[in-house]
Amino acid sequence: MQFFPDPQTFIAIGSLSIKWYAVIILCGAVLAYSFCVKEIKKMGYKAETAEDLFLGCLICGLIGARLWYCAFYNLEYYLANPLHILYTFEGGLAIQGGLFGGVLFGLWYAHKHKINFMRMADAIVPNVLLAQGIGRWGNFINQEAFGRTVSESFYRFYPEWFKNQMFIQGAYREPTFFYESVGDILGFILIVFVYKKFSKPKRGDGVYAYMLWYGAVRLVVEGLRTDSLMLGRLRMAQVISVIFIVVGLLGMLGVFRKLMKNPKPVILFDLDGTLLNTEPAILASYRELFKKYRTEEEFTRDKQLAVLGPSLKAMFAEYFPDQDADELTKEYREHNRAFHADLVKPMDGAVEMLDYLKAEGYKLGIVSTKIKEMVLLGLTLNQMEGYFDVIIGQDEVKNGKPDPEGILTACRMMNEGHDSVIYVGDSPMDIQAARNAGVFSVGYLFNPERREQLENEKPNRIIDDLRQIEILVKEDLTWTSNMM
Repeated sequence: MQFFPDPQTFIAIGSLSIKWYAVIILCGAVLAYSFCVKEIKKMGYKAETAEDLFLGCLICGLIGARLWYCAFYNLEYYLANPLHILYTFEGGLAIQGGLFGGVLFGLWYAHKHKINFMRMADAIVPNVLLAQGIGRWGNFINQEAFGRTVSESFYRFYPEWFKNQMFIQGAYREPTFFYESVGDILGFILIVFVYKKFSKPKRGDGVYAYMLWYGAVRLVVEGLRTDSLMLGRLRMAQVISVIFIVVGLLGMLGVFRKLMKNPKPVILFDLDGTLLNTEPAILASYRELFKKYRTEEEFTRDKQLAVLGPSLKAMFAEYFPDQDADELTKEYREHNRAFHADLVKPMDGAVEMLDYLKAEGYKLGIVSTKIKEMVLLGLTLNQMEGYFDVIIGQDEVKNGKPDPEGILTACRMMNEGHDSVIYVGDSPMDIQAARNAGVFSVGYLFNPERREQLENEKPNRIIDDLRQIEILVKEDLTWTSNMM
């Protein structure tokens, strides 16, 4: 085993070797992946989704990059010597072919897993600029992607090692790889840390910004290169760059959004305090427990507000830590069941709102911290069970709110993705669950005393009348937590 046996090789083990080109490309890809995985998790997807996309896009991207290079560098040679297509150790990858290979895999993966392709692309594509900028240094090692002949004095402000590596084919060459590397990394910084954070981009704008920026950079730099891949008398990279610029500009201007109608969102609801006014029954049930295990006077208004929303398990641990949680749960549900018929009624406007949404063809569901039996009891007593395509109770998930499992499970049971979903709830925990799932959150302010709690969680929208949802769904919005 030998490290650095020649300038192009990182390590050689017998007849096998790993080139610096491969190491640099992989480092760029891994660094870009680290940014992608953070964005993908914010969208409510697991790290496994990011890993699958990374590996698939990387492999398909490398295949696409190699085939593109072979097709436009010397197609006749590679058709006559097809095995040489596999000789990637000789160099020869074209980034634009890699982009097309990665996109094809992304389209297939998104379709298979019911992911909105443009939403996922917005999380990934701008970070590709970072990988491209780092990957260009592989061209430096391989003495590729260079420009015109220049004098030695051209490199008077460059390090000696840089100048020496740019001595190619008996002359010093202009470092066009370096121009593109700087342009790519600058574009990554501007799009990811400036544009996405200080403007209000819509779905697809991250992709269009990438196409516009990279297309412009590559168009200019490619004109300076002397080793371009050609299509007849045209530089292939410039042809694609012009297409990128046109598509990116049209996309940023919103042309494609006007042509493509947004799908109707799935609408999910919390139950208690959102669709049904269960507050009197909940408080009456807790009051019975306080009477038995503490004192009724200790069940102050602050505690009454605190128990509205969180799971029984969480509240019992806080207020009855010395009691058996299973026994308390059994007692609570007995009390709650008894109070349901007299105390549980629909929220004002709930039935009318559900009538409207159902008539308009929206898919509706419930995600509650109650067990499903109790959810169905309340709905049945009020003749509301027929509105919903799916009902998820606390006993059907491993992790209750604010974990997004309930929301994601509901979408999966409806055979829908979660890239266009509204979740309506009345508690901070509901808003947290929606944000963790990456979906659009609506805070329903039934109790004015809870306004500050809701506002602190910064839902996408706050309403005080359920029928406002009928107006909300008519807005041309992207139904995700970050509105992209």
